[in-house]
Amino acid sequence: MKTLLFLIFTMGISVSPWEANFENAKKLAKEKNQFILLNFSGSDWCIPCIRMHKEIFTDAGFLKMADQNLVLVNADFPRNKKNQLPVDIKKQNEALADQYNPNGRFPYILLLNAEGKVIKTWEGLPDETPTQFTATVKQICNANH
Repeated sequence: MKTLLFLIFTMGISVSPWEANFENAKKLAKEKNQFILLNFSGSDWCIPCIRMHKEIFTDAGFLKMADQNLVLVNADFPRNKKNQLPVDIKKQNEALADQYNPNGRFPYILLLNAEGKVIKTWEGLPDETPTQFTATVKQICNANH
C-alpha cells in the first residue's frame, strides 16, 4: 500500500476530491444532482483555513458525505510565491470572490445549488466538530433536494 501511495504521489496523479474549475463543478453538480461546496481559503497564510482543511475537509465522514452530495471547489488565495496558482485558476478565483465573497472573508464556505445560487454560508472556522459540520451540511442538502 505504501508503494502504491508513493507511486501515486511521485507520478503526480491527483487524488484530490476538489474540482479546480467552477464551470465544471456546476456541470457535475447538475449531472449528479448534487450541491457545490465553495470554500474560500488562504492555504499558506490563513490559520483557520489550514485548520478547516486539516480537521474537517480531510475527515473520512465528511469525505464520504461529500462524495454522495457535493462537488467541492476550493477558491484559494495563496500569498507565497512558490504556491501561486496557474493564471486561469487565479482569474477564476478572483471572479468567484467578486461574486460570492466581496468582503474578502477567510475561510468562507458557501453551499450552492447546481446553478450557483447560495443556500447557506459559514464565515470563519465552524464552531463544530467535523462530525457535527458534516451532519449540518448533509441535513441542508437533504432539506433542499
